[in-house]
Amino acid sequence: MTAMLLRVEQLGMSFGGLKAVDDVDLAMSGGEITAIIGPNGAGKTTFFNLVSGFYAPTKGRIVLNGVDVAGLPAHRIARLGVARTFQTTRLFPEATVLDNVIVGRRQHTRSNVLDAILRTKRLRVEESECREKAREALDFVGALPLEGSPVGSIPQEARKRVAIALALVTEPRLLLLDEPAAGINHEETGGLTDLIRKVVESGVAVCLVEHKMRMVMDLSDRIVVLNHGKKIAEGTPQEIKQDPTVIEAYLGASGHA
Repeated sequence: MTAMLLRVEQLGMSFGGLKAVDDVDLAMSGGEITAIIGPNGAGKTTFFNLVSGFYAPTKGRIVLNGVDVAGLPAHRIARLGVARTFQTTRLFPEATVLDNVIVGRRQHTRSNVLDAILRTKRLRVEESECREKAREALDFVGALPLEGSPVGSIPQEARKRVAIALALVTEPRLLLLDEPAAGINHEETGGLTDLIRKVVESGVAVCLVEHKMRMVMDLSDRIVVLNHGKKIAEGTPQEIKQDPTVIEAYLGASGHA
């Protein structure tokens, strides 16, 4: 039995009178792919923002490797092993692919301003290590040939891979993918699905929000369905496909995606 990696208990987030996330429970083990689906406005991205520390929850617990991280800032949670991508890739378009990924590795360095001014040995060693780890991550996602290209010049599908490399270079145990297949075609979606499986095989658990149901059903071990901030169902892809509550709330309207 794989050890429990993430346990979310009665998680809640309110914006004024609106409950964006309402008493949601979720458990994930290492080596799993969990998908979170639901209509627009269901609370999926807010849930990701809570788990990754971009928002502090109004209530509930987020237990990562046995430690309650609810309310910790994003950089602390990242150091504890959570990385995420965003629906719109947040990369520096003028910078090269390699330099974008190197940025993600900086959280593992200790060099300070004085090291930079004096060009100390520690700085030089860490710069070399960052470059090596960034190139390894780019090679893993299949984007190493693009390392010298400005991000703004590469296709959307390649940017998706670079964003995943940026997340992986932080050495996460849990990777949160927010609509990884948005804006790419069917063939590219298949390639991205293969990459996500490769990520999990490397020992990183994946939780994804995605609207492309064929991809979700093909990829996921478990699916959690949110509607109006509440969890309305959880189960295997086969169980979710046959759940009348889910069909009424979501799949009936978007099963074509």
